[in-house]
Amino acid sequence: MADHTAGSPVDQSLLWTNRSPRDIAEELAFAGFEVGPDTVRTILTKDLGLSVRQAVKDEATCNFPQRDEQFEHIGRLRKTFQREGCPVLSIDTKHKELLGNFFRPGRAYTNGRVHVLDHDFATHGHGRMAPYGVYDVARNEGLMLLSVGPDTSQLACDAIWHWWQRLGKRHYAGAQRLLLLCDCGGSNGYRQYMFKEELLGLAGDLGMSIRVAHYPPGCSKYNPIEHRMFCHVTRALQGVVLQTVDAAKQFIARTTTDTGLRVVAEAARRVYHKGLQASAEFIQNMPIRFHHFLPELNYTARSW
Repeated sequence: MADHTAGSPVDQSLLWTNRSPRDIAEELAFAGFEVGPDTVRTILTKDLGLSVRQAVKDEATCNFPQRDEQFEHIGRLRKTFQREGCPVLSIDTKHKELLGNFFRPGRAYTNGRVHVLDHDFATHGHGRMAPYGVYDVARNEGLMLLSVGPDTSQLACDAIWHWWQRLGKRHYAGAQRLLLLCDCGGSNGYRQYMFKEELLGLAGDLGMSIRVAHYPPGCSKYNPIEHRMFCHVTRALQGVVLQTVDAAKQFIARTTTDTGLRVVAEAARRVYHKGLQASAEFIQNMPIRFHHFLPELNYTARSW
C-alpha cells in the first residue's frame, strides 16, 4: 500500500489509494493471508471509514485579484437588467464536433448495431462544426447557430443577431439595452478587438446599447450557459452520429428539461474565416465605453 498511496497537497491528513479490493486481496494472498475482495472492501469502508470518490475540480487555476468583486458586480447587473425588463444573455461556443461517420459517446436504444469509423481522423469527415450558443437567462430559452469552420467573433455576433430575430424581439421589443455575460477567452474574449468591433456594428443593427461583463479568467464554468443549456444539449446529442449540420440541428432542437428549457437551432448562412483583424481606425479611436470598475472586463458598445 505504501507504494500506491498519495495525499492532498493542502491537507496532510487526507490520503487516497488507487488499489482495488481485488488487488489488495491478491497482495495479501501472496503474503500468506487468505482474504477475499469482499472482506477487503468491508475493511476499507466500515473499519477504516474510506469510500470511493473521484477528484473534484473546484480549485481555481487562475488567481484573479478581484475575482469575487467581479462576480458580485455581475450579480448586481443581472438584477438591474432583469428588473428593467432588458435581456440578459449568456453566450459561448460549445465543444466543436466532427461531422461524419465518427464515434460519439453515449448510448441509444436500437434494433441493430451502429458502425462508425475506428479512427477519428478529420480528413475522413465533412469538416468541424462550431456550435455557438446564446442563452436567455430570464426566459430559460436559447439559440444555437451551427457553423462549419472556425469559431470567430463574427460568428458570435451573428448568433446574437439570429437570437434577436427568432426570439428576442418578440419579448423585448421595447428594450433599450442588453447585457452579455461572456468568458474571458475564445472568439468573445475580453482581449479580442475584433469582438468589440463586431459588437459595435451589432449594436447599430439592433438599435440598442450592448453592455458586456466578462467572467474572470479561469471561471468559464460559472457562465450560466454552461450548466443551464450546454449540458442538456450534450444529453440530447448522446449516441448520435453527426453526419451533417442538419442532423445536429434536428437533435439540438429536441433539447428539453423539466424546467421548460427551449432551444432553437439554426444553420449559419455564411462562411467564417479565421485570422481577421479589427480595422486600424477602430483600434486607434476605440469607440467603446469602458467602465470605471475593471474596465478590461466591463464595457459598453453603444448604438449611437
